[in-house]
Amino acid sequence: MPAPAPIRLSKSKFVTGVQCLKRLYYQVCKPELAEQPDESLVARLEQGNEVGLLAQSRFPGGVFVGTEQGLEGALAQPHCLLDDSSVPAIFEATFQHQGVLVRVDILQRRPGNRWRLIEVKSSVDVKEYHLYDVAIQTHVLVGCGLDLSSSCLMHLNRDYVYDGRQYDPAELFTIRNLTRQIWKLGAEVPKLLKSERKALALEHPPDIAPGRHCSEPVPCEFYDCCNPPVPEHHISFLPRLSDKKKAELLDQGITLIQEIPEGFSLTENQLRVWTSVKTGRLWVSNDLARELSRLKYPIYFMDFETLYPAIPRFAGMRPYSHIPFQWSVHRQMSAGSGLEHFEFLAEDEKDPRRAFLDSLSDVLAKRGLIVAYNAAFESQRLSDLAHWMPECAEKIARIQARLWDLWPFVKKHVYHPQFQGSFSLKAVLPALAPGFSYEGMEVSHGDEAGLAWDHMVRGDLDFVVRQRMKSALLAYCRQDTMAMATVIERLKALAQARGGAGEI
Repeated sequence: MPAPAPIRLSKSKFVTGVQCLKRLYYQVCKPELAEQPDESLVARLEQGNEVGLLAQSRFPGGVFVGTEQGLEGALAQPHCLLDDSSVPAIFEATFQHQGVLVRVDILQRRPGNRWRLIEVKSSVDVKEYHLYDVAIQTHVLVGCGLDLSSSCLMHLNRDYVYDGRQYDPAELFTIRNLTRQIWKLGAEVPKLLKSERKALALEHPPDIAPGRHCSEPVPCEFYDCCNPPVPEHHISFLPRLSDKKKAELLDQGITLIQEIPEGFSLTENQLRVWTSVKTGRLWVSNDLARELSRLKYPIYFMDFETLYPAIPRFAGMRPYSHIPFQWSVHRQMSAGSGLEHFEFLAEDEKDPRRAFLDSLSDVLAKRGLIVAYNAAFESQRLSDLAHWMPECAEKIARIQARLWDLWPFVKKHVYHPQFQGSFSLKAVLPALAPGFSYEGMEVSHGDEAGLAWDHMVRGDLDFVVRQRMKSALLAYCRQDTMAMATVIERLKALAQARGGAGEI
């Protein structure tokens, strides 16, 4: 009986195996266990395709090799093009060597019938795992008899500034010659292929313990297969718990925070969490009331939403520049008074930056504290606007000077067992103010907001769907600023209800 044919490996599966052999096994043998890709992943893949097409425009006259004719046709066509000296470059050519199949983003013809291999990435630099991507392609092309002059990676140039009229691919992209690094990896590639095929021949997944490779360099779609949910108040929820201390606790059979014995070495922040979880009560600092009394009215609760596309959209932007498309502000004029709400949402593909800033500055007026959660984000977006609109820099600087960050304030002064180690607004809000949460919202995360806005303004949507997206975006951003105002009121009530530090 003939031996079974070896499993064909693609370049993506090879790189998967470099990250984790167990992930590779699941991809090939148990793909049905994979978590379904979310909208964010789909958007990144679409963005990668957009970057790839723009990269091809740097090589005019290049010929695209499709896959419509099936694998055999895809494998045959590149060889015809390789012999045609009038073809300066080949896009998406398929090659196979010893059971490894690769599609090469760009093959550029060089003098002397040599070729430059170019892998295109939508990143702004070279990452370590990119080297394996280029290395496996080099391995296959050399095995197929191509004479490579160099092996390169083409990525976005972080210093490129879009003029708002036409992209300049020669400036938008940087080509890095990785030939030296790739040849150093040359001897490693056959060994890696051997270990990957060995793992795939097993009856069961290889026994690999969870670790950083579950999320680096990319999140594993089989994460839940190796990382079952941890119980409530697991020791991993202790802030900044070192691997050494975590191992020490696990060696003692301790998995829950409340099981940690008194006297175990913990930092001040960890001790607060331990105290709160062990007693089941909210921990409040001594200084909460005093520091809250420093907040002066009027108070503006402010939140921004942005999209950061790989390819810059508007004049003055760079790759991954943030497009500020939405803001929400709740204003409270005095203690105990009601909240007034203001909002802005760009509703078309036009550059929203000027309208964003003008409408925001009108609402914020010239005085009053501006509260944000992780205010560094809002401050940086304001700095971006000042860079793009230098005539507004002074006005923007005055807004930035009024910013106050609620995030570190919460971390310093309160801890609730329901935080589960997180100080995100989505964790803090329902714990401090039961009944308030982001559950059931159509848009409930910043990345979701960016994708929803992009679909709303660029997608071919009917009126009803467009209006639903608009309502969801407005509701989400409004929820963020309402949440901050609610947290402040809850903290004031807690400070008034007790005098010293401890639990409530």
